[in-house]
Amino acid sequence: MNTAIIKPQWSPLTIALMVIGFIAFWPLGLLMLGYILWGEKFGGSAEKAQGYFNKGRAWCSGNHNRHGFGGHRYASTSGNAAFDDYRDEQLKRLEEERRRLDEEVEAFHEYMANLRKAKDREEFDRFMNDRRGNRQGYNPDNGGDNNNGNWGQNG
Repeated sequence: MNTAIIKPQWSPLTIALMVIGFIAFWPLGLLMLGYILWGEKFGGSAEKAQGYFNKGRAWCSGNHNRHGFGGHRYASTSGNAAFDDYRDEQLKRLEEERRRLDEEVEAFHEYMANLRKAKDREEFDRFMNDRRGNRQGYNPDNGGDNNNGNWGQNG
């Protein structure tokens, strides 16, 4: 027997409560909207709501372990000790392989950075040589000075 006064459905009463909630304090309006949309899932039962909450929390805690924030990826066992040992061994091997690949990526990034620096240095040296070559009377052997100290003038 369902004795809820306000049922989680689109009715004039729930829409009015949602609008009043948005006018009074916007989180109340959002709360009412959530009740209208997802209230039927919980069935009005505190036990069902707690079950959904626990399921969501377990999913969130299981997801963060997949990205390397925790120890092993699977906290539960399969019930077979041999399989669990095999799985742990394979996970350890994969983690080692992942670490090795991360080191190779880092080495490659370092190599590319050095390559870019060398290319930049080569381009800069070429630019400076072209620029020095365009100056009249510039002689890099004597510091850019010709005999009278004036560039491009003979006299």
